[in-house]
Amino acid sequence: MNLYIHVPFCARRCSYCDFSIAVRRSVPSAGFAESVLTEWRGVQADPGWQSSPAVDTIYFGGGTPSRLEPAALAAIVGGVRDARPLAPDAEITIEVNPDDVSPAAADGWRAAGIARASLGVQSFSPDVLAWMHRTHTAEQARAAVGILRAAGFTDLSLDLIYGLPAERDRDWRADVEEAFALDPDHLSCYGLTVEAHTPLGHWTARGQSGAVDESRYADEFLLLSRALDERGWEHYEVSNAARPGHRARHNSGYWTGTPYLGLGPSAHSSTAGERRWNIREYAAWEAAIASGSGTVAGRERLDAPQRRLEALYLGLRTAAGVAADLVAPAVIGRWVDAGWASVAAGRLSLSPEGWLRLDALVADAS
Repeated sequence: MNLYIHVPFCARRCSYCDFSIAVRRSVPSAGFAESVLTEWRGVQADPGWQSSPAVDTIYFGGGTPSRLEPAALAAIVGGVRDARPLAPDAEITIEVNPDDVSPAAADGWRAAGIARASLGVQSFSPDVLAWMHRTHTAEQARAAVGILRAAGFTDLSLDLIYGLPAERDRDWRADVEEAFALDPDHLSCYGLTVEAHTPLGHWTARGQSGAVDESRYADEFLLLSRALDERGWEHYEVSNAARPGHRARHNSGYWTGTPYLGLGPSAHSSTAGERRWNIREYAAWEAAIASGSGTVAGRERLDAPQRRLEALYLGLRTAAGVAADLVAPAVIGRWVDAGWASVAAGRLSLSPEGWLRLDALVADAS
């Protein structure tokens, strides 16, 4: 079983963020930990999870999990372990903001059993960080890497965002080079999307910010892909790359159909062909925990065509691709001739140029 825990608390909403968050000056760490464990204990009798007795990965995402007190994180990990065994090599990850990283916090996270950190850098440009409403500086990001390494984090990932509007005049190449200079083990790089109900969505609707330029987006993605190849990294999924031996096991589970359980507001779960999702807003989720009324807001069971489409979409996101017999030979031929795909040992995989057209190619194969 892979376990995702959504920690909604943030100091500020980033300009592009459409996630379920709760902006709080003071974070109720102990209370949140107890609510998560109440939800966790409540799913133990669920027959959908009886076939996955051990917990292979735990991922604290958000929001900003690093705003929780380390003692609360330790309590959650301990409570998970009380109900089910952790795999001997369990991967436990925390997403952290650079301005939350201190020697004391990093030592506390390690004491809780967390050995993998995903650091939300996004950019090293002061102007871009201000535009994104990030609360950290580039100097704090650089310092955070050293602190995490000194505390014993052996798996360190950096998050970056590319494809900003042209008027930002962002030097993506410089950001990529600086990220590599910090010697991380993993990179998660996401293309900017404009969501309607975000500050960026409002700016774009009012003409205060330009739309994402598709040509610039493509150029920056391909620049990153070349930089990864030059360094011998594995670009193993559209948005994720790693030095050999450092792929994110939790994230990889999403693309390969591994069952996963989500705890916390807005968290999603998937097992035995069923997907379900929790109440989105933190206050409503917390009230449901307190009343014992249940936290699931909805669920759906996929039929055979939906399962095929999902397997196709998720598989083509990865370097491993999908079984070639999932796609008609004539369609594959068009893709290969265009340089968007290749076939080897019965597997169909996309090139970086193909990944840029993923949605259209999945529709073409459907």
